[in-house]
Amino acid sequence: MALDASRIINGTFGSVWMDGQWLTNFNHLEANVEVQKAEIKLSGDRWTRRKVTGLNGTGTISGFKVTSDLIQLMAPVADNTKGAVKTEIISKLADPEAYRYERIRLKNVMFDRIQLANWTAGENVTEEWPFTFEEFELLDPIVAT
Repeated sequence: MALDASRIINGTFGSVWMDGQWLTNFNHLEANVEVQKAEIKLSGDRWTRRKVTGLNGTGTISGFKVTSDLIQLMAPVADNTKGAVKTEIISKLADPEAYRYERIRLKNVMFDRIQLANWTAGENVTEEWPFTFEEFELLDPIVAT
C-alpha cells in the first residue's frame, strides 16, 4: 500500500505548553535523548559490544519575543536567591489531516541560558531557550488507524 501523503504531519499545528500554559509565541521545539554507551571488549570476539550506561536529554524552544515571562521565571536563579528552576514542557504535534496528534511531556526541564537581549532594528525579535530535561513521557502516540 502506498503512503497517503495527506497523513504526513506538518509542523504548523505544533504547540509548546509549559506548566499547563500554551506559549503561543514559540513556533519551534526540539528535544532529543542521547544514549550514552560504554564499549565492551569480550575475549574471543572481534566485535566491540556496547552497554547503555546513561541518558542525556537536551532541547531548545524558540519563537517570537512577546513577553518577559521566561526572564522573570529565571530571575531568582540569576539573583542567587533560588537554585535551579525546574519546569515541565509538553510538545503537542497535531495536523488536521494526520491520523491523530502526539504529545510528549518533558520532565524536570532546566533552562541553560537566560537570553536578556537579542534584537536588530527593523527585524522581528526572536528568542531561543536551550534546556536539559531528565525524563520524558509519551502521553499520546500517533497510531495509524
